[in-house]
Amino acid sequence: MTVPDRMLRVDLSAERARSEPVPERWLARYVGGKGLGARYLYEMEPGVDPASPANRLAFLVGPLTGYLPGEPRYAAVTKSPLTGTFLDSYGGGSFAARLAGSLGDHLGVVIEGAADEPVVLSLGGGEATIEPAGDLRGLDAAETDARFPDAAVACVGPAGEAGVRYATIASDGGDHHAGRGGAGAVMGAKGLKAVVARDPPPEAPDALRALRDRSEAAFADSDAGRWLAAGDTLETVSFGDETGVLPTRGWQARRFDGADALGVDSASERATGRERSDDSVPGGFRVPADDGESSDGDADAHDAPDATVPRGGTPIALGAGLGIDDFDAVAALGGVCDRLGIDVISAGNAVAWAVRATDAGLVDPANHGVDRGLSFGDEAAARALIEEIAARSTPLGDALADGVAAAAERFGGTDLVPTVKGMELASYDPRGAATMALAFATGDRGGCHRRARPVETEAVADPGWTPAERAAVVADEQDRRAALWCLVGDDFLAESFGPAAAAEWLAALGDERDPANLRLLGERVWTLTRLFNLREGFDRGDDGLPVALTRGTEGGDEAAGGDGLDPAAFEELLDRYYAYRGWDREGRPTAELLDRLGLGGLPDAATPVGSAETVPDSGAADGDGD
Repeated sequence: MTVPDRMLRVDLSAERARSEPVPERWLARYVGGKGLGARYLYEMEPGVDPASPANRLAFLVGPLTGYLPGEPRYAAVTKSPLTGTFLDSYGGGSFAARLAGSLGDHLGVVIEGAADEPVVLSLGGGEATIEPAGDLRGLDAAETDARFPDAAVACVGPAGEAGVRYATIASDGGDHHAGRGGAGAVMGAKGLKAVVARDPPPEAPDALRALRDRSEAAFADSDAGRWLAAGDTLETVSFGDETGVLPTRGWQARRFDGADALGVDSASERATGRERSDDSVPGGFRVPADDGESSDGDADAHDAPDATVPRGGTPIALGAGLGIDDFDAVAALGGVCDRLGIDVISAGNAVAWAVRATDAGLVDPANHGVDRGLSFGDEAAARALIEEIAARSTPLGDALADGVAAAAERFGGTDLVPTVKGMELASYDPRGAATMALAFATGDRGGCHRRARPVETEAVADPGWTPAERAAVVADEQDRRAALWCLVGDDFLAESFGPAAAAEWLAALGDERDPANLRLLGERVWTLTRLFNLREGFDRGDDGLPVALTRGTEGGDEAAGGDGLDPAAFEELLDRYYAYRGWDREGRPTAELLDRLGLGGLPDAATPVGSAETVPDSGAADGDGD
């Protein structure tokens, strides 16, 4: 079997598509997915406006996409309109698998330019064609998907067309999303309504079948596999509530009295069934839509206006985060976001900020086109505001469509809802697990919980990590996940799919790689995305602790100074993180590190590079690390 080694290049302005080989040294150093996307993105000129035709948007797979255990994924890579940083966002489901089958010997498609009128990019047989799509304008994710019954679709909904900076790329009718950071807004700015994958998923070669069977069994028996089988990601609701890390009512509390109503048990009671993929990985719980029909992702179900797939992010951001304890109401809100193509995490935080800003007297909704009050626990008001955000149809909705950080800069209230690099935080409140604050702050795409999740250890049983150990835990997990995303594997494989396993799988495809080199893959790619962000003007200040997290929460121990995080302690932790990575005190990778990772000749004149003389003390001899 031939390992994919080419890239499709599409210029929407010129209405042209071509195929080209990926440079061999890029394949050797970055493999695919996140790494290859970062390399193509770094080729852009510095300072590109994310909404301009010059921005690139890549749909990428890895050499193992469609073969690995877990859910198939694809990577959407671009410059984020929400944060201005490097952005990689991942979507799953049938589109990911069929994208791999439709690309032939290509690892993806890199899109530049912009169409004057809406278009569809059709992929099949390793070729790309640009087709008019004016009749799809304004359709939501489910309606767009229904127009292509014999293909798999990744598309933007009304939010992407309106340029909402946290619009998603929705696939499988809104069941799956490349959700965070606004890749959908970039797609909308390019006039690209949908990417359509017309071929079936690739068939695993004989050399991989036994390996796949063995790996699937091991994954099913792993902690992650058992956790997914028990409750998909809905289990995070009860986990967060029990450990005191569940963001509640706009980050004012860390536990929610209504958490039980939003968790696995409630979903099981309401579910009409659960969908399982061919890989035996549970799909989301399926709940009745408003018309009483079950949403199963088929074209016949697209008439149901609130068809939803509630996963962990939905009940956290739209449930606990908004003080709503009705499972059906939260599922319906999630369905609204899914069909409009808007990130549930950012949307929930935007509504929460608006409620808190209203309570603080910073915003009067009536003065901004909103004809009803805003309060926690009001599902109807939340739904109305989300719809206004997606359409930018009121002044307040328009402001919130640019993100919480932009709205707070305009109206005040920067200390209400935490953001990092302009991205709203997700899922876990780090005031209950301080190492998670470092993971959020140093995320290459902003405040993302997917890059590293030390909270899952720290919140359950304090491991007594020293600052140096905390830094190492975060950096090592970031590197592991970066390497996995070059292969474009399921997030939940991160703990069990290391360099040795990756080398074995790649060898089965005829791609012989030294595991020692694969151990450097994640660190190399994480360093490359850091170089991109530095070139775009980010520095140590952008890795800072959000002011909101220095405040206490309801129920905090006020006698001990509350439960807000200590900025001085955080700065020490950030020093240790930079030292562990071999970056200088301003967070710039040194020339020595770049040489070790094979990136020595890469930085251009606009990219700051650090000096080894200014690398902070690693603190390795803290005294209590053994």
